[in-house]
This record gives sequence, structure tokens and C-alpha cells, in this order.
Amino acid sequence: MSKCIDRIDLAQNAERENWTSKREYLLSAIGYAVGLGNVWRFPYLAYKNGGGAFLIPYFVMLVVAGIPLFFLESAFGQFCSQGPINVWRAVPILQGVGVAMVLITTIVSIYYNVIIAYSLYYMFASFQSPLPWTGCLSWAGGNCSTTPKVSCNISGVLVVNWTQENTTCPSSSMQSPSEQYWDHVALQRSSGLDETGPVVWHLALCLLLSSIIVAAALIRGIKSSGKVVYFTATFPYVLIVILLIRGVTLEGARDGIEFYIGSQSNLTKLTEAQVWKDAATQTFYSLSIGWGGVTTLASYNNFHNNMFKDAFLITLTNAGTSVFAGFAIFSILGHMAHVYEIPVGEVVKEGFGLAFIAYPDALSKLPISPLWSVLFFFMLLTVGLDSQFGGIEVITTCLIDAFPEVFKSKRALLTIATCSILYLLGLPCVTQAGIYWVTLIDQFVASWVLLIVALLEVIGISYIYGANRFVKDIEMMIGQKSFGFWLWWRMCWFFITPCLILVILIWSVITFQSPIYGTVKYPMWGLVLGWCMIIFVVMWIFGIAVYKLFRAKGTPWQRVKALCRPSEEWHPYLDVHRGERYSEERCRHKENSYLQKNLCMNWKIASA
Repeated sequence: MSKCIDRIDLAQNAERENWTSKREYLLSAIGYAVGLGNVWRFPYLAYKNGGGAFLIPYFVMLVVAGIPLFFLESAFGQFCSQGPINVWRAVPILQGVGVAMVLITTIVSIYYNVIIAYSLYYMFASFQSPLPWTGCLSWAGGNCSTTPKVSCNISGVLVVNWTQENTTCPSSSMQSPSEQYWDHVALQRSSGLDETGPVVWHLALCLLLSSIIVAAALIRGIKSSGKVVYFTATFPYVLIVILLIRGVTLEGARDGIEFYIGSQSNLTKLTEAQVWKDAATQTFYSLSIGWGGVTTLASYNNFHNNMFKDAFLITLTNAGTSVFAGFAIFSILGHMAHVYEIPVGEVVKEGFGLAFIAYPDALSKLPISPLWSVLFFFMLLTVGLDSQFGGIEVITTCLIDAFPEVFKSKRALLTIATCSILYLLGLPCVTQAGIYWVTLIDQFVASWVLLIVALLEVIGISYIYGANRFVKDIEMMIGQKSFGFWLWWRMCWFFITPCLILVILIWSVITFQSPIYGTVKYPMWGLVLGWCMIIFVVMWIFGIAVYKLFRAKGTPWQRVKALCRPSEEWHPYLDVHRGERYSEERCRHKENSYLQKNLCMNWKIASA
């Protein structure tokens, strides 16, 4: 009988893969969590919110929200070895939360692939000497200037006004060569979302190359991506170190670092609520909570993997990367400010403005500038690819888990099909109005919708499924722990984390502002489309709950109670891991199977 059980276990292991080694999981999870926001968002937030003082609220939020949520999602996926949809067998009425996660990841993967394409294009463009955005060349407009003179405030953000004559900030103010290159050459940007324009073919080709790279890396699922991350998850750190060493040796680097996290730190900023809100939001988004990727990657772990230690290692590495990358960014921006003889604050930007305008402009001022530019954009490429790997893995894992008999043997075809569809859906984002589509999706889908999903996730596990039951599940994987050990995590999951998410969600909705790109406002139909994307994601949460209630039997209250209890399919993937709690349940529900009856009898004899 024991040989029979061993054969069954081996067969089930063959059905769903595991990571070849724990190292592959850690590198994949770190690569997924460490994204472009660590490079182009965190340094700006630190500068804006008091420099080094910002680290205090940032790490407080990491402890009370980031690590507890990451630990929760990792344990949730590892326990049942399923993706973000099937894990909700634990609370069937909330299965729509898993669907919403997958939809968010799918939509975000479309524009994230476009950002990777931008990085590819700039990396290829950097193989020129001098760099094409060094001066005002033939593509530049009449308002291009290499000499900044004054600064102005546009939409609350201090930027350089590149003009030699104007002392105000009219719409016709001069622009730097790097800004004009971004608008006129790289994007060929139109006047607004209404003016779609043709596809920008050099971006479309880079988008195709990005899709091919992702498909090739994931062609065999985690068996192939687990090998690729040895390079893509580690090499960005090598490049950051190189850029940092080069940066700190430049004149003006000290000024940049002082602005970032040095003596310019302003502790009085800690009294401002906005600083704490920015810290919580950055912590939440930088760890990719609510996307489904953390659950998906953990679902391929061995059952007894210590995800508790992993959660600390991954989250602290992610936070450390954000801080570390800021030194490389601000040291070179400090040099740029020194060259132009203007304050560092006037060259600081975030997002696309930092990655594709300010930083390339700063790199163009260095000796051997093409080398540093290639290294920088190759770093952005590898950082972006790791996050994209996780996103695609979420989609394919959910499809394979839902239809194993259809897709299990066709993983390669499924991966190619997924990447192809995302490529086609990304083509509108590489038209002349593409940057407006990217900004629209980012502002609506990859924003506070994630807070709704995460709030329902922590409420569903802590209050409906039950945090105490969840703790017992975790102890089946990592062993029993003391009451004192679990006290902090219970406090976070029951009270601190959901309350914090709720406060941020309400605040984000109240302070929501319609997205703009630069000074370009979106047409009403564009804003309506953005809200429709939000509704499309959220409606699945309530729609699936209502559908399941109609399908259930009994009185309305009995239906709700039945759907708030774990389904029969909720248990560890392998029989050998189900132990007393879940083996007894299988014996009650599946006595009709002769083989299962013998297995249960064997378990009863062994336990006696």
C-alpha cells in the first residue's frame, strides 16, 4: 500500500511543477518585486518627502503592511499549490477577487511591455557617439535649447525652463534636447489622445522583440524562467554598482546625494500626513501586492518551504534596492545640476521624465557617454523583464490550473499565444498617442483598484476563512510556533493592515485627480474609458459572488454560509501533506472512490 501511495504522490508531483531549487524561487520573487518603480519612483519620493527622514515612515509601513501582506500571499499560494483564482477555494464567495487580480495583471502587462520596448529602443539608440539627444539636431524644433536659464512650476512640479529669453513659463518655453528627442523621435508624440496617428514602427519592432524575449524565457514555465533569472535578477545590481561608482566620482555628486538622503533631510516632514500616505503607497505597490504574482510564484514552492523567512528576505531586499538605486540616480543628477549651475531640485523628475529625459540628459554630459547610457537602459530592460515574467506566469498558471487537461501539455503554445495577444493589444500604446494610453492605464488600473483587491483579500482570509485556521495551515508547512510568535501577525491581519489599506483607499479616492500627461489633458471619453476599465475589473468580484449565490442551494443565509466555507477542493495539493485535518475531510467526502477508501483506511490504521 505504501508503494501505491508513493506512486500516486509522484504522479501528482509530475502534474504540477516545483522550483528546481529555492534559489530560483528567491531570484524570481525578488526580480518580480523589484520593478521600474524602485528605480524611477522611490528616489523622487524620498527627495520630495524629506530625504532621509522619508525612510522612517517607509520602513514603518513596510513592517506593518508590506511584510504581513507578502507573508500572507506567499503562504496562501504555497499551501494549496494553486494560482490566484483557485486559491479562493478557501472562500468561494470571493473567487472574483482572484479573477480581478488576473485581469489587473493582464492589463498592466500590456503597457509594461511597452515600457520595456522604450528601454530597448533607447538602449539601441545609445550605440552612437555622440548620443543622439546630446544636442539640437535636425529633428529638433525651433524651441530646442541646450542652455537652461530659469525654472518654473508646472502642475506643482518644479522643472527647468530651457530658455534664454523668457522669464515666465508659457506653453512655448524652450525644451532640452533630451526632452525633444523623447517627444519627437522616440514617441513621435501627437497632441493628445484624440489624435491617434500611425503606429511608430521602431517602437512596434522593439515591442515585438520584448514579447519574443519574454516568450522565450517562459517557454517551459518555471523550468526555463528559473534559469533566466540567474542573470536578469542579479545583473541589475552589478549595473547599479557600476553607475554608482561612476556617479560618486563626478563633480556635484555630493550635492545630489545630499538632496536625496543627506543633510538636506527634513524631519519636520514627518508631521505631514501626505508623507505617510506616500510611504504606504510606495511600499504596497513596490512589493506587487494584489497582482497575483506573489501567490503564483509561491505556489510552485515545496510544501514545507519556510515562506516566513523568504518574506523577510524578499521584502527587505526590495526596500534596500530602492534606497541603493537612489544613490546611483541622484549622484549623476547632482553632476548634471553642477554642469548647468542650477539647484539639484530643478533637474529632479519622476517616472518617464526621470528615466527617458533627465537621466539620459545627465549621462550625455559624461565622458564615454554611450557606454553609461547602454548600461543604464540595459538595467531598465532587465528590471522590467523580471516583472513581466511574473505577470505572464500569473496568466498562464491560472489557465493551466483551470484547464489542466487542455493546457498542461501545451504550455509552450499557451505562452506564445499569451505573449502574442499581449503584443497585439499593446500596439495602440506604440502609436503616436501611445504614451497617453500608457499613462491612462497606469493611473486607473494600476492604482487604487489594487487597494480594493488587497483589502478584500486580507478580510477574506482573516475574517471569513479565519486567521486562526490560516495560522494552523501555515504551521502544517513550517512547524508549530508559539502564541507570542503569531500575536504580531494576527494583529496585522486582523486590524492594522486592513485599517491602513482602508485609510489609503478612502484618501486616494477623495484626492483623485484626472490624469494628465505634462500639460495635456485627457478628453472626456478617455476619462470615461478609464473608469470603465476600473468597473470591468471590480465587477467580477461582485458578479461571481452573485452567480455562486444563485447556483447554491438552500435559504439565502444558508447559501452565504456555504460559500464562506472552504470547498472540498481546498487542501494541500499532495495527499502526503494533508495530515490529520485534511485527510479526515477527504475520508468524509470521497468514500465513493475505492482507492481513496483504501488510502483512508491505511491512514486510520497508521494514526491508531
